[in-house]
Amino acid sequence: MAKKITVYSTPTCPFCIRAKQYLKENNIQFENIDVSQDQVKAQEMIKKSGQMGVPVIEVDGAIIVGFDKEKIKEVIGIK
Repeated sequence: MAKKITVYSTPTCPFCIRAKQYLKENNIQFENIDVSQDQVKAQEMIKKSGQMGVPVIEVDGAIIVGFDKEKIKEVIGIK
């Protein structure tokens, strides 16, 4: 079963762009939320992660702050 993956990001954040590119390269489906345009989702991200910085990646409720490739691989199960 596919994991539910959400990426909280902004269009100008280089690490956000790299994180989304990495997921796309591995054919991982994800929902992208632009927190610069959606204050409600931005508050949701801060509440979940305790962070104001992006990207914040949520995988089935697990929170990864920043573009941590090793952690993403581990949580999603990318070989």
